[in-house]
Amino acid sequence: MKKRNITIYPLIAFLFLLSVSLAAETMTDVEMETEASISDNINDAPDTDTEIPDQMPAAQDKIVLDRIAAIVNEEVITQKELDNAVTTATRNLMQQGIEPPEPDSMQTQVLETLVIKSIQLQHAKEIGMSVSDSELDETIQRIADENKLSIQEFYSVLEQDGISFNKFRHEIRDEIIMARLKERQITSQVNVTEGEIDNFLRTQETSAVGNDEYLLAHILISVTEHMDNTQIHEKSQRAELALEKLQEGADFAHVAAEFSDAPDAMNGGVLDWRPITQMGPTFAQLLSPLEIGEITPVVQSPNGFHIFKLLDRREQENKNVVIDQTQVRHILIKVNELTSESDALEQITDLKARIDNGANFAEIARLHSEDGSASSGGDLGWLSPGNTVPPFEKAMNALLPGQISDPVKSQFGWHLIQVIERRTQDVSNEHQRETARKAIRSRKAEVVVQEMLRQLRDQAYIEYRAEDI
Repeated sequence: MKKRNITIYPLIAFLFLLSVSLAAETMTDVEMETEASISDNINDAPDTDTEIPDQMPAAQDKIVLDRIAAIVNEEVITQKELDNAVTTATRNLMQQGIEPPEPDSMQTQVLETLVIKSIQLQHAKEIGMSVSDSELDETIQRIADENKLSIQEFYSVLEQDGISFNKFRHEIRDEIIMARLKERQITSQVNVTEGEIDNFLRTQETSAVGNDEYLLAHILISVTEHMDNTQIHEKSQRAELALEKLQEGADFAHVAAEFSDAPDAMNGGVLDWRPITQMGPTFAQLLSPLEIGEITPVVQSPNGFHIFKLLDRREQENKNVVIDQTQVRHILIKVNELTSESDALEQITDLKARIDNGANFAEIARLHSEDGSASSGGDLGWLSPGNTVPPFEKAMNALLPGQISDPVKSQFGWHLIQVIERRTQDVSNEHQRETARKAIRSRKAEVVVQEMLRQLRDQAYIEYRAEDI
């Protein structure tokens, strides 16, 4: 089969961190055979003072290779894990056309990535966060679907890349947990009010920096609240050294990989497109005068010291948004520990038969639906494209007004769906407000996540054992 590159499902941010972790495999078959051979030779040796040649130095070498690189609370990162992760990170940079940093810098950057990951997973475990096998299977299925591959084809692609599927599952589980940990923090701390949206839109209309979207690359030299003035000064000097290299003509992506503490350091430091007004007043004033390709001086924020490069700029479109909406109601029977798949299907089929024989849909929904909409007869109101999960939306779109679906399965259970009415609606104002809400939430979320990671790191016990770290 022709080898294909895998596009990872966006929700779990399958970027550098995953590839680094996948590199931290256990021993290869050759290594296990070598160790087994050493063990057999030792065990089979006669019980005399006869020297055992050759094998013992190899065993001693193995011990050196597997020494501890870092201790993170009660867990360890081995030197072998670090070495494999560095190898993979170096290969990934070269595939992107980015010159890797010097080995010492590369090792420092990759080890810090592994440390931050370990801290997050340990904290998630402490608060009881986990991912079920069924949730994991659904996520992997979505990744395969995104790449237009069957599960079997997806397995084959992983094998071609030298990645065991069990290891892949383990890493995807970790990525989901870390994403949920961040979203949990965001949900608990980030709130966007209608007043903030009003102010945001007024600022867009009157802002001197305009309303363009910017594609940026950045370098972050982070600081923590526990650093003293001397340590902060050292960080400032490090940022100035990075800027000096850029001014001398060094590639921005290479310098980001060498210096930046941001999660995207090994991806050239590239940020997604974002409105200039989302960057906050200080950064907006700094970035708006830039020409494409220009670099900012070092600028300080509570998170640390930043350097930005403007990669591209485009005008943000505010065109009218007209969509088709559907007013719909439904009945849901959930599948859970108490209700099996077959039992739920049997229940929903029975309810469908009762409705077909003249029972009122809304009344049946009030009595039997296990959804929050039951009290309103299953009415979900007017739904826009993307408001529901794909199986529900696909079935809903196939119905005529008044028509009732056959049982429809989603991750929530089994549904009966009835379309009440359809309309075409101008939602330009709602769309504009929702875009503003997302921009405000994104800006707040970045601050909250960085603060969470900073606090977790400050509270963790970290001991570096690798040389020159």
